[in-house]
Amino acid sequence: MKSLTQNEVKNNIFDILNMVQTGEDILIQNDKNKKNMAVIISYQKYKKRNYRPLGILKGKAKYKFKDDFNITDEELLTL
Repeated sequence: MKSLTQNEVKNNIFDILNMVQTGEDILIQNDKNKKNMAVIISYQKYKKRNYRPLGILKGKAKYKFKDDFNITDEELLTL
């Protein structure tokens, strides 16, 4: 993952978007204190992150639903 500051992102946005399209993840940091602010990932990676927290096990376990699982969170909770 490549780290860039806000100004670097602002000045090189088209190059960064090309990097993201080729699979690179970009970490954006604050210019002053270098604190992490955001991550730019490709839409394909974002779309693959299809998981829901498991109630009291949040942070301890996770489960990924299959792509053809077509039920909303609300519908799941009413079962």
